[in-house]
Amino acid sequence: MAQRTGGEAIVQALTAHGVDTVFGIPGYQTYYLIDALARATPEIRLMTTRHEQGAGYMAFGYARATGRLGVCSVVPGPGVLNAASAIITAQSTATPMLCLVGEIPSFAIGKGIGLLHELPDQLGTLKTLCKHAVRVDRPADAPDQVAEAIRIAQSGRPGAVVVEMAMDVMARRDEVADDAGQPQAIDPGPLPDKAGIAAAVRLLDAARNPVIMAGTGAVPAAAEVEALATRLQAPVVTLHNARGVVSDRSPLGFTTPQGYAYWKQADLVLGIGSRLEFPFIHWGEWEDKKLIRIDIERAEINRFGPPTVGLEGDARQVVAALLEATRDLPERADRSGEFDALKAAVNARCEEVQPQMDYLKVIRSALPDDGFFVDEVTQVGYVSWYGFPVYRPRRFVSSGYQGNLGYGYATALGVKAANPDTPVVSIAGDGGFLFTGMELATAVKYGLGVVAIVFRNDAYGNVARDQNQMFEGRVHGTALTNPDFVALAQSFGARGERADSPAALARVLDAVLAENRPALIEVPLPEAADPWPPLFPKGLGGAVKHLISA
Repeated sequence: MAQRTGGEAIVQALTAHGVDTVFGIPGYQTYYLIDALARATPEIRLMTTRHEQGAGYMAFGYARATGRLGVCSVVPGPGVLNAASAIITAQSTATPMLCLVGEIPSFAIGKGIGLLHELPDQLGTLKTLCKHAVRVDRPADAPDQVAEAIRIAQSGRPGAVVVEMAMDVMARRDEVADDAGQPQAIDPGPLPDKAGIAAAVRLLDAARNPVIMAGTGAVPAAAEVEALATRLQAPVVTLHNARGVVSDRSPLGFTTPQGYAYWKQADLVLGIGSRLEFPFIHWGEWEDKKLIRIDIERAEINRFGPPTVGLEGDARQVVAALLEATRDLPERADRSGEFDALKAAVNARCEEVQPQMDYLKVIRSALPDDGFFVDEVTQVGYVSWYGFPVYRPRRFVSSGYQGNLGYGYATALGVKAANPDTPVVSIAGDGGFLFTGMELATAVKYGLGVVAIVFRNDAYGNVARDQNQMFEGRVHGTALTNPDFVALAQSFGARGERADSPAALARVLDAVLAENRPALIEVPLPEAADPWPPLFPKGLGGAVKHLISA
């Protein structure tokens, strides 16, 4: 036992879990936590950001790129609300993230006195955003409660957790056990159901044209998924953070438009850690298709109604069980030629989406296979979901269905903090970049060599397109006034460049990636093709009416 402040007790648990980085902003209600971080042994790096949203997204990017816990620290009230978009993004993308939040003094909680940063029922609010939120009332309890929160963040379907501590508890000294806060066993989820596995194997054996829809939950099981796909000769269709579960170089690695081209002939769908939003919401045509769903959560398995077979459990365990159970199935003929031809035909149609595709080719050529690409809510970002080849898991980073405008640059800094020697490219539109563009200061301060490519069209371009199409050409509220982005980067001490064509971008990008220092490349993009037809061949939500009627 030893006397420790509440802040020191929190750090005791972080140290026990091997946390090496915390992103955040020191503030009045977290002073004693920040002081404890300053004295942590082994060292815990505090990366001070310029906005709580940046801190949250950096923790998200750190975790998304590694699979390890990302950690941020913010003050209560406006501070944690600024970080809330990152919290819900981590929650919705099954990303393990811990947010440490200060709180007003204990005596005033719930009194409505109006103290600095007071938020009515802060804890109750946070519980609606994440997987788990808890208030620690005594320093002695802090290590184990933090450890429990981390266990929850990493167990089952990973997600965001929040630990709140009042500022007086952070400062108070208490007897804290030296061995408190040790890592707790991660819940692996239920074991694969033998009867369910047998039923799934019968369906797989009978299927002539199976297709695998792999989501974020399949990322830790990438090797097993590819092995099963090879055995079944089944394409693996991915989107967003699941890109790279099977390499796009493989005949079995399908983008979403390629998956739709195969969809009509598919007779069995194997969903692995996926919400299956595209086939259910946008594709339809479920007639004569059997469905096997693998997910760690029973509720997700039955989200759109009961599947033919539902297998609850960790994707790696369940797919490994299917691999074992299908060992004796007859070997299937290799379909590489057929799949390569289908992919090439779809790619040829996607080539018409210009100039986005040409810019993405330049970026792909410059990045090594293990380089990270962080997308954004922008014209080039939308096309990247199907037009940017990905060769390894976790190398394509996305905000998933949250679609957070402006999340990308700060997220990319978190990716780079976790992978300092690996190239990281972040793309953004001019509308989104300025959400967290002030984090250029953070990049320069800590030497985070992210290359930010800002595509400039002086508008919220996608909104302008929608308004033009929906409201008889009336466009309102979408025009933007922008800085000189090159000069902006240089004013922070980063390298600033401009490239007005794909060829010019190729020349500049190779040079800035070689330097591994913070850089921004401004790319004028006055015109861009509609990115959506390859993704939504039936139109947005084309199958929703069928889904509702079902």
